Amino acid sequence: MTRPRARDLGLPFPGTPGPLNAITDVPGVAVGFCTLTDPAKKMRTGVTAILPRPGTEPQPVWAGHYALNGNGEMTGTHWINDAGYFLGPILITNTHGVGAAHTGATRWVVGHYADYFANHHAWAMPVVAETYDGVLNDINALFVQPEHAIAALEARSFGPVAEGSTGGGNGMITYEFKGGTGTSSRRITLGGQDYTVAALVQANHGIRPWLTILGKPVGELIPDGAFYGTEMGSIIVILATDAPLSGLALRQLAKRAALGIGRGGTPGGNNSGDIFLAFSTGNPGPMPQFAPPLTARQELNIELLDDLYLAAVQSVEEAVVNAMVAGEDVPTVKPEGRTCRALDHTRLREIFAG
Repeated sequence: MTRPRARDLGLPFPGTPGPLNAITDVPGVAVGFCTLTDPAKKMRTGVTAILPRPGTEPQPVWAGHYALNGNGEMTGTHWINDAGYFLGPILITNTHGVGAAHTGATRWVVGHYADYFANHHAWAMPVVAETYDGVLNDINALFVQPEHAIAALEARSFGPVAEGSTGGGNGMITYEFKGGTGTSSRRITLGGQDYTVAALVQANHGIRPWLTILGKPVGELIPDGAFYGTEMGSIIVILATDAPLSGLALRQLAKRAALGIGRGGTPGGNNSGDIFLAFSTGNPGPMPQFAPPLTARQELNIELLDDLYLAAVQSVEEAVVNAMVAGEDVPTVKPEGRTCRALDHTRLREIFAG
């Protein structure tokens, strides 16, 4: 059964999405999942993989990073802040799965770029991010293993992206509704060229009274089933674009994810890790150590990027709602005996029909 997305319910999100309304609308970007579910073991977790560049030739992925609230983890960002790029995939999992996912990603990268690692003094520094799924999953059982990260990478696809309880989003809660993985994209034109900017989120943040969707106080209008009372989660946002951008512009783009999640009502709670990464598939080329002394890269004039920033904000806003719309009722494991409810589609339709 294919579940509807937010636009299918009549929510009038602004902007023009790409054909899939997903991060895979950015040419070359692939997404894969390994989803682990076993109610008998109190297991509901997994790994999400994003691969920015196809092929087995190592190429830098130009990137920028921003943390609105640091109560969380995203590995590799110190190097991104210094060098402006990373190599290989991005993985998102649960808080206690970061080490296992990092090991799996390293094994995969070493194999995927086999010649590079065999014949050069190459090193892997994967980007691995997390949010806490300990309400719906026995996080202390350490279910996520390196092979699950590899499985997510091997399952990568350039097509539609499954949302909700998929991959690392499997055990996540958003505004006290079942949340998880969500994605959206926007098409824009700058300088006579068409570009795509898109978001993938692992949404695990917010409390019910905060929730606002396109200006409607949805959390107040659908209060049923709320059980947190205080912020207990986080959100990871990955922004992708094919627009050629400088490292400075990519950092500025990553910052706009904060405005995107803010449209949903969160103030960035103290217990939330709100961590964002923006990357560009523009300017393909060799790893810097193999490049000539003088290099040239194209980049859009930062004075002309307002439409790109707006597209990022819109993509993040819609991706979070898509994560909730894809949710289903799930029993809690800590505390036991409760249910994390899905966002009621009928009531959401009624709110926007009125």
